Amino acid sequence: MEYRELAFSEIDTIRGIDRSEVVDSIYRLLNGSLLEVAVDYDMKGFKPEELEAIIRRQKRLLANGGWVFGAFDGGKLVGVASLENRFRGNLHRYCKMDILFVSREHRRQGIASELMGKCLGAARKIGADRLYISATESKNTVDFYMKRGARPVEELDAELFRLEPEDIHLEVSVS
Repeated sequence: MEYRELAFSEIDTIRGIDRSEVVDSIYRLLNGSLLEVAVDYDMKGFKPEELEAIIRRQKRLLANGGWVFGAFDGGKLVGVASLENRFRGNLHRYCKMDILFVSREHRRQGIASELMGKCLGAARKIGADRLYISATESKNTVDFYMKRGARPVEELDAELFRLEPEDIHLEVSVS
């Protein structure tokens, strides 16, 4: 597996990521606690409008000095994560990890952990204290972050919450 930053010209290769997943439980945040809720949802992949929005956002992110990290298997992009070069929160201690996706057939191989580590390293270099993660509410996604030290955010970002109110908003220390 090769890990490296994506060039602007490579951002469109995100279309090749297989996001599909069967989701049998999700989390809801209730009174500061995570409540597991059973569901039956077969996510076939990205919705076309969502994928186009993600690609536009990654291009803007790179143009504004952010980072997009890729995991390549034989030259094919199989995982991607990105980090804004912007501080958030009243104390300017958060830096948002914008996306983290690994193709279905490459999951549970440490790729997501490696990509998250790249984002943590970049956040550390620019002086952020914590990553802000607006995580899809699926149990697998939230559990992944929690196993890596993430917890519900102390300071909810109103802009990000407005964009993704169903997500579980997490933070993790970059140190």
